[in-house]
Amino acid sequence: MTAEHAARTFATDGWSPQSWRSFPTLQQPEWPDRAVLAAARTELSRLPPLVTSFEIDALRAQLAEAAAGQRFILQGGDCAETFDGCDSASIAARLKILLQMSLVLVQGGKRRVTRIGRFAGQYAKPRSSDGETREGVTLPAYRGDLVNGPAFDAASRAPDPRRLVRGHERAALTLNFTRSLIDGGFADLHHPEYWDLEFVRHSPLAAEYQRMVDQIGDSLRFMETLVGVNVAQVHRVDFFTSHEGLVLDYEEAQTRQVPHRAGWWDLSTHFPWIGVRTAAPGGGHVEFFRGIENPVGIKVGPSTDASDLVHAIERIDPWGTPGRVTLITRFGARDVARLLPPVVERVRATGRPVLWICDPMHGNTETVVPQSGPGTGVAVKTRKFGHVLAEVEQAFEIHAACGTRLGGIHVELTGENVTECTGGARGLSDGQLGEAYRSAVDPRLNYEQSLELAMLIARRMKG
Repeated sequence: MTAEHAARTFATDGWSPQSWRSFPTLQQPEWPDRAVLAAARTELSRLPPLVTSFEIDALRAQLAEAAAGQRFILQGGDCAETFDGCDSASIAARLKILLQMSLVLVQGGKRRVTRIGRFAGQYAKPRSSDGETREGVTLPAYRGDLVNGPAFDAASRAPDPRRLVRGHERAALTLNFTRSLIDGGFADLHHPEYWDLEFVRHSPLAAEYQRMVDQIGDSLRFMETLVGVNVAQVHRVDFFTSHEGLVLDYEEAQTRQVPHRAGWWDLSTHFPWIGVRTAAPGGGHVEFFRGIENPVGIKVGPSTDASDLVHAIERIDPWGTPGRVTLITRFGARDVARLLPPVVERVRATGRPVLWICDPMHGNTETVVPQSGPGTGVAVKTRKFGHVLAEVEQAFEIHAACGTRLGGIHVELTGENVTECTGGARGLSDGQLGEAYRSAVDPRLNYEQSLELAMLIARRMKG
């Protein structure tokens, strides 16, 4: 089905960037001032887009290749970005670990890797409750910096539409710096011996890891010798952005038509996804995202009904277009073996060319109380590295048994040495979580854990 045909079909069946407003739509802020909201939407609609339709097309083609087994997708970044976290050091560290992980995966899997950052727009989060109560006081829940502030006071928690414009500004700054780093041959990636690999010493696989890193260095230096160009001078590295398309006022305001191309494009990101809480086929989110040309992700978890999922896929991709739909599964290490196979078989029976990605983070969240550091005695969320790895391992096996393939991973990570997830080669314990716990919402893998996860996945892909 061509884009021109798709645009005509959407135009005749009543779709528009505003049509979601006629559907029940969950997880939307209760904006107190509609006039301020209208002004913010108008300003957003006039601002330059964050991405281009040509970049979106390129990603859609690469997602189709991943579904066919020709690529592997690495999607990662913060659980929830904050406006204050838009600083050069954090962005550079996050980009560096994603690039390093991708080199490890290329070496192990012998496949091209597409890098998708979970940033430059991940400013909104779904909430299980509209309100939060502390010491008898109830205020609106913190829904991410795109909506309100985290401080527990009435002024901070009031949804403010002006934050939509500020979110666009912060996303633009993040994207601009990211593109500058990539175009500048960032991070001496042709010298893996410069990577911070201290954690390797603590792993029983230390020798194997070191061989892997040495092989990456040898391969890149061979390429440099062969073509006579330093890898740092090879500027063109594809890098895409993604975020949960949660606040539809934000997405709608940046959805537009472009010259000489049919259809509507959400130019706030290359790859928006729909969360588990908002994936109902009759809901506003599915209605909105079925009408845009971007590839669309759908999160799939224990509460997902397989029939509803198939219905949502049919609405978003009625013609079975390769690269259009990505299913991001998040069941948890304890339940993935029981819950993933029936979903895979139900979708596989439709014959649709979906891409399967494993999110091993969200289904493995626990709550513990740190025993040391500034956060001592305060309950925090965490995830065990062993559970994260176990869900990925099982996902590979389940897809192989079902005749499908796992085409990527989706992880919450940071390039910094935080203490938010336990385990890994260094053996971070529950009691140490308070030492450097900085996440605004959910726990992230730190630099060492992220690189170790990539090495273990590459080891499996190679085997």
